[in-house]
Amino acid sequence: MLRSMTGYGRGHAVVDQYDITVEVKSVNHRYFEFSSRIPKAYQFLEEKIKAVLQESCSRGKAEISVSIQRLGGDENEVTLNLDMTRAYLEALRSASGELDLMDDLRLSDLIRFPDIFTVRKVEQDPEKVWEAVKGVAEEAVSTFVAMREREGEQLKIDLKNRLDSIASTLNFIESRAPLLKEEYYNRLYQKIAELLADKNIDESRLVTEAAIFADRVAIDEETVRLRSHLRQFGDLLESSEPVGRKLDFLVQELNRETNTIGSKCQDVEIARRVVDIKAEIEKIREQIQNLE
Repeated sequence: MLRSMTGYGRGHAVVDQYDITVEVKSVNHRYFEFSSRIPKAYQFLEEKIKAVLQESCSRGKAEISVSIQRLGGDENEVTLNLDMTRAYLEALRSASGELDLMDDLRLSDLIRFPDIFTVRKVEQDPEKVWEAVKGVAEEAVSTFVAMREREGEQLKIDLKNRLDSIASTLNFIESRAPLLKEEYYNRLYQKIAELLADKNIDESRLVTEAAIFADRVAIDEETVRLRSHLRQFGDLLESSEPVGRKLDFLVQELNRETNTIGSKCQDVEIARRVVDIKAEIEKIREQIQNLE
């Protein structure tokens, strides 16, 4: 299914005392580019989440944001440095004896010395964390892909309408082109008749000139190639694979054949239709920049 490169997806769940939110968004980009915003303590998740995303995304500038909060458990572990505590006690009791002070030390007094406590982050099991995050990441990517597919379907409808418009305009050009030889012959005959007045006109020479002109303005090959490119373009729109780059190449070919038709046919009506086709091709070019 055709996909846009613009999309957004979100997943949220509470798993194994982790409150997890994963968000994915992307914009147009020529290649796949990845960035993430993940808490420092969980940076080990980046490559795993990137791998999940790359299974469904081949082009676009994608960013993933991850929020993880632990519930019902402390992230920090506090331990008491017993040696340091004993040292403080001995020093204080020694001071109370030497200064003849009352020894009324209590636990609350020791709390005033913060260096007797050691605070460290509780080590987490990366595999356990990933098992909790994986399903949420997959949910976010799934909704992200669904949005890209919906937008891709809308782009597909628009592109097909523009292809039909080009094909319809090409019908007129193909029906108009054969008449150019006869019109050229008549114009040439009229001009020569006016110049020669009553003198005889060499019609065989006129036929030869008209034939040379017809060969010079013949666009059969260009229209055949243009229709072939239109068919290929339509087929690619039905592909299940990313086709953005291929469509970009075909647009160049559509434009090339249209320019050739315009330069060959010195006819006002065909020239107008060529302008119409080029306008549609330019709109197609803009639209496919959004496709994966």
